Amino acid sequence: MPSMLDAVVVGAGPNGLTAAVELARRGFSVALFEAKGTVGGGSRTEELTLPGFRHDPCAAAHPLGVNSPAFRGMPLDRYGLEWLHPELPMAHPFPDGTAAVLARSVAETAASFGPRDAGAYRRLVEPFLPKWDRLLRDFMSLPATALPRDPVALARFGLAGLPPSTWLTRRFRDDRAKALISGLVAHVIAPLNGFATGAVGLVFALAAHAAGWPVARGGSQAIADALAAYLKDLGGAVHTDYEVKRLDDLPPARAYVFDTSPAALARIAGLGRYYDGYHYGAGVFKIDYALDGPVPWTAQEARRAGTVQIGSSSAEIGTALHAASRAGRAPEKPFLITVQPGVVDPSRAPEGKHVFWAYGHVPNGWDGDLTDAIERQLERFAPGFRDLVLARATAGPPQLAVRNANYVGGDIACGAAAGLQLLLRPKLSLSPYTTPHPAVFLCSSATPPGPGVHGMSGHNAARAVWRRLRRA
Repeated sequence: MPSMLDAVVVGAGPNGLTAAVELARRGFSVALFEAKGTVGGGSRTEELTLPGFRHDPCAAAHPLGVNSPAFRGMPLDRYGLEWLHPELPMAHPFPDGTAAVLARSVAETAASFGPRDAGAYRRLVEPFLPKWDRLLRDFMSLPATALPRDPVALARFGLAGLPPSTWLTRRFRDDRAKALISGLVAHVIAPLNGFATGAVGLVFALAAHAAGWPVARGGSQAIADALAAYLKDLGGAVHTDYEVKRLDDLPPARAYVFDTSPAALARIAGLGRYYDGYHYGAGVFKIDYALDGPVPWTAQEARRAGTVQIGSSSAEIGTALHAASRAGRAPEKPFLITVQPGVVDPSRAPEGKHVFWAYGHVPNGWDGDLTDAIERQLERFAPGFRDLVLARATAGPPQLAVRNANYVGGDIACGAAAGLQLLLRPKLSLSPYTTPHPAVFLCSSATPPGPGVHGMSGHNAARAVWRRLRRA
């Protein structure tokens, strides 16, 4: 290790790894330090239940990962990353045994909403799809780290997406489309009537149409492992089992880049109360299952989908989100996001068996048990589900915070994705990656574009770092 490194990165989640890779690609000397025994952060795979059952403790399906401009610019396939696409990216079943779907095809998706809303959905998404790549780069670089590539398309997207998602869903007459889009918004744990939540629903829908909603072969750990292997080939160093409590714990460097929560960065770098105005949102209660067979969904479409949303109506979804994020109580009928990797990757479990992943929203820091409520919801749409359970691993907010220090109070978004903080995080600033310390930077999902395994927060932060280093 040289006597003075160009950059030290703290935290080996997808954003920290991406920031380290981007700096190493540009010839800077980089070392990365991770408190856990392996890299990964929110992109890990572990045997949580029984031998041979490989679960993703955090993220499992990756619509933003496969679409990510940062990941697309790297040769991660050479390092073992392979995206596997289920027949349907996502399904949203209803109690009557039917389902709306988010398919690669706009026409198939629109048809699942019924004749009264098919045309409205096509008119909503089709104008943006031809410009998706440029639009996504602009959207994921906000606040502007570069001039917009397509300012007109970005402005049109803003007109549709900046109002609350409840405004967006008014264009639909029946609840099938409203429920599916409300579920998409709930992926960032944002109340449906919040600022710019329409954009969240649009981004997830367009991502599925443009590039799918895949899982990584072998599990989400493959993403982190590919990034780490690429970093090492570029000359970067990776140190695990290395907890950082203060800057003096790190080797001398020209820049320090933190893939941590703002609170942890302030504590380590001695920034005092600089981030005290940053708010954390609702937590989640997550269950990883080892199953004796595939989930017995009543809706056939759900049996072919990698991701399945569980909420019988847009009203039920809105009520569940409000309970967890604003009323401070666990919902009686939680909205669930579930992932079933076995529909496309049988390597995740012994032959004939399946891994399955589900979570519902709960108040930040909640220490109760949502298992029964989650399984009652699953039984509504997959009768006999409980009979297939071989083992389960549960994790509420306290356990999630221990597993990943960025999940403060069980908030897997590393900060509330609601109100202005959805876009302007962690503070109102044109330079959200810099701090009052000229050599210290933040690159976690507490910075734009926010939560998800896409590496773009790390990519954007790396731009701020190398500009500072070149000026110096």
